Amino acid sequence: MLFSSIPFLYYFLPAVILVYFLTPWRGKNTVLLIASLTFYGWGEPKLLILMTFTIVLCYLCGLAIGNAASQRRKKLWLGVSLAVCLSLLGIFKYADFFISSMNSLTGLRIPLLNLALPVGISFYTFQSLSYTIDVYRGQVPPQKSLIRFGAYVSLFPQLIAGPIVRYVDVARELEQRSHSGEEAALGLRRFLVGLGKKVLLADQFALLAKMFRESQEPSVLFAWMYAITFTLNIYFDFSGYSDMAIGLGRIFGFRFLENFNYPYLSKSVTEFWRRWHMSLSSWFRDYVYIPMGGNRVSKGRWVFNILTVWMLTGLWHGAAWNFVLWGLLFAVLLLAEKWLPGLQKLPDPLRRGYVLLVVVLSFVLFNADSLSQAAGDVSAMFGLAGLPLATEETWYYLRSYAVLFAAGFLGATPAVKGLGERLRRSKAGAWLELAFLILLLLVCTGYLVDGSFSPFLYFRF
Repeated sequence: MLFSSIPFLYYFLPAVILVYFLTPWRGKNTVLLIASLTFYGWGEPKLLILMTFTIVLCYLCGLAIGNAASQRRKKLWLGVSLAVCLSLLGIFKYADFFISSMNSLTGLRIPLLNLALPVGISFYTFQSLSYTIDVYRGQVPPQKSLIRFGAYVSLFPQLIAGPIVRYVDVARELEQRSHSGEEAALGLRRFLVGLGKKVLLADQFALLAKMFRESQEPSVLFAWMYAITFTLNIYFDFSGYSDMAIGLGRIFGFRFLENFNYPYLSKSVTEFWRRWHMSLSSWFRDYVYIPMGGNRVSKGRWVFNILTVWMLTGLWHGAAWNFVLWGLLFAVLLLAEKWLPGLQKLPDPLRRGYVLLVVVLSFVLFNADSLSQAAGDVSAMFGLAGLPLATEETWYYLRSYAVLFAAGFLGATPAVKGLGERLRRSKAGAWLELAFLILLLLVCTGYLVDGSFSPFLYFRF
């Protein structure tokens, strides 16, 4: 089930909200758990088996860690949770990648497993592991209620595409949280803004990128338009989902941390990763990079730590070599910024331009079906593929979608949010906002009824 779908918007969500708020406090987590399992199993009920197994395993491991009489026992149960969860992730997501790579290198013909990738497995695996690790570290006590823990792992607002919510951040809210009409209204507003990002911007950029990819009259300018289009598509797609997840969480009394903070305004690659998919960056920092020694090691080991973490970050996004190289590319850029402090002394426009160029090129690699396709796309962008500078088709698309591009550029900055806040402070602001949100929902509904939507990009991760 998609957030941006008629069944979710007009049947599932209203029913869950109604039942949730009519249920006494003691039953609210049960309602969320049932709703979340229904949401996740809507398309393929068999996927529930894997997620339920992960929930029960990490719940029991958490209890065992908390009750262990020695540090050795604690390490044993932590190791069990890590080994089993990461093995499941490896089998379902990476087995065929490693088998095909091995076959290519050795000439063997090991048959592929051809297992379907469970939606959201990367997200709920990382969330489950953050719980057992935090219990082992003594940062949180083990959760004694299986229902509360199950509700945490399966919480439908952020189950499928994040943000990655750590147990330590919502432990208190699982035990006791407050609800109010004001909080629910703020959550609904955030949800509708995210819905607009997804349906009116991300989905339209996705269609445009597909048209660029299938064009029979490619050109240098066309290649750049494709790259920029996908860069806007992935931002509005993922930040739109995060907005919806954060808004839904607020309706049900949870305060999820922000996941995006206008990353395309960054003045360095380091800053970009403090603004882009912040929950993933902080997860790898706290659970992989720092335990490996972080930067408090020799220079050689530090470089190894950086390369390892970013290779894993790339692999987290997908089981293909372009994702591995995408992660390593950012590792090299982050190291370069550490070793070339002069970059920080450049004028801000140049620094922002450099980051945007790097990000656009990186997303060309990210979205390629193969390394050869990525090389061909980059070659076309820099006039090395023998293409004309522009064609009549190029100018047609540029004129036709100029308004969409302008909306995308503006929407990637705080300008729209700032305008909304100023209007909200005016006398008629509340009514204007209400009218805008109703209109936004109606327009999005029109697009969805017409069938103009696509799955979230991060579903495949």
